[in-house]
Amino acid sequence: MPNPPRKKKSPQSSSASETTTSAVRLQRILASAGFGSRRKCEELITDGRVDIDGQTVTELGTRVNPQTAKVRVDGVTIKQAKLVYFALNKPVGIVTTNRDPQGRPRVIDLINEHQRVFPVGRLDRNSEGLILMTNDGDLSEMLAHPRHGVRKSYQVTVAGLVSPETLKQMREGVHFHEGRFQVEGVSIRRTRGKATELDIVLREGKNREIRRILARLGHKVVQLKRTAIGSLKLGDLPTGAYRPLNSREVKKLRDEIAAMQATEAAEPKPARKSAPRKSSVSRSAGPSGNSPTRKTVAGKPTGPRGGSGKSSGGSKSGTPARKGSPAKPAGRRPAASDIIISSEATGSGSGTVIGAPELAAPPAKAKRPAGNRRTAKKRSPRGGAASRGKRPRR
Repeated sequence: MPNPPRKKKSPQSSSASETTTSAVRLQRILASAGFGSRRKCEELITDGRVDIDGQTVTELGTRVNPQTAKVRVDGVTIKQAKLVYFALNKPVGIVTTNRDPQGRPRVIDLINEHQRVFPVGRLDRNSEGLILMTNDGDLSEMLAHPRHGVRKSYQVTVAGLVSPETLKQMREGVHFHEGRFQVEGVSIRRTRGKATELDIVLREGKNREIRRILARLGHKVVQLKRTAIGSLKLGDLPTGAYRPLNSREVKKLRDEIAAMQATEAAEPKPARKSAPRKSSVSRSAGPSGNSPTRKTVAGKPTGPRGGSGKSSGGSKSGTPARKGSPAKPAGRRPAASDIIISSEATGSGSGTVIGAPELAAPPAKAKRPAGNRRTAKKRSPRGGAASRGKRPRR
């Protein structure tokens, strides 16, 4: 019997199975190819003007692999943009962002190229030094994510003379409300008058981390310059200039990240120690071997649960019952169907428990003593007729 023909998967279903490292949102591919803003590219998709491998796509969440999929807009095939990498020496006063509502100069304004690029990581406006500009999203994420721990080197000039104790505190970490900030390494480069030049290495790169650490330790940062990102060095690149990276430099960065990922995967993760279970009642094996005994406050065992070993007429804990109180049945609490008649109602010295589940009507209420305030005669407001025993007029 011949096998039935397989159904061809739609672009939406095939793209969903792609991994996040190889699949990219369709509107991002269109924007990188120069079809306008992200919103404009979304309109191209919803209008049905985009097709993937010959099939029209209208779903905005579609992901495709730009290296293998054939994407067309209005019948014209999109050429995948070539991946480019630039090392830029950012000057002071330039913001590291692609969009700035205040209209300040941006790092992308310094790149005079046709390809659309973006900065990897950030340097604050008052800092300078090495910035990597690229359109490679995968490499950008691996370099910027603190999980991979790519080292970044800085030359920092601070006011005042830095003591060895300050260097020790920087290595051990300084606590802020976001957590502990610490450097990977720090050393004194040289001293100039009342200023000190430091070489600092970071792995995390939190917001204004170096400036905040040194300010907490009593030193104001005068100049901060990034000199390296992993194996990529700033070198003698002039301020405000940029240069393309060669294939050897890009490969070295990728190999460095891959080595860090392998080291991280090989390191054994510390096992979580479960806290000992706290119990308010300590239990031990009872006389029968399988029934635990409980301890009172004084530390004396009260016998196993279940009623075995209880004294007759006593309480559950083995202590004698109080005088006048009804004796509870051993081993269980009184059921709702049990009727308890007090000694006042029976006239005897002890109460009686009658198990009567078959009775439909409730038992007769016991008479209250004559001295009860509820049964006493009410006095009249004037206090005459009721006190003399005469019935008041109505």
